[in-house]
Amino acid sequence: MGWLADSLDSIRTLQIRHVLTQIVSLGMIVTSALIIWKGLMCVTGSESPVVVVLSGSMEPGFKRGDILFLHMSKDPIRAGEIVVFNVDGREIPIVHRVHERQDTGEVDILTKGDNNFGDDRLLYAHGQLWLQRHHIMGRAVGFLPYVGWVTIIMTEKPIIKYLLIGALGLLVITSKE
Repeated sequence: MGWLADSLDSIRTLQIRHVLTQIVSLGMIVTSALIIWKGLMCVTGSESPVVVVLSGSMEPGFKRGDILFLHMSKDPIRAGEIVVFNVDGREIPIVHRVHERQDTGEVDILTKGDNNFGDDRLLYAHGQLWLQRHHIMGRAVGFLPYVGWVTIIMTEKPIIKYLLIGALGLLVITSKE
């Protein structure tokens, strides 16, 4: 409890100007992160240039917690490529491999997880048999293993997220420099 009492005393003794400076600094950090994210969206052509693998459906290639870097180009999508797609009615994007491609004027693709027995038609919206280009968020062009576990833990256990945000906020406000 000594650390908490010391922190509260430190907050009480801070000058208002210092607190405002810290708040502005925190706002600039958040704004910089958003600008970087929007810049990545423009450069990669993907609405979400970085995604976390949330399930084991792509093992052994990608494991739960891996971070994928996406790029969306005008090149045709080919069988064997790993894509991230949204399905109508679902909020969470899915990372799977293009299993089959069909050219019927508009390019239709069928996906499948490497660790799944069947294709993804059961995951698609009711009555949908193929994905069109507008469903695809991007193609995997690189990955970083295990780093996404931070996101998974904070999503599955929100109390950890709130404790971390609170501790970081307290640290920013009480820092002397």
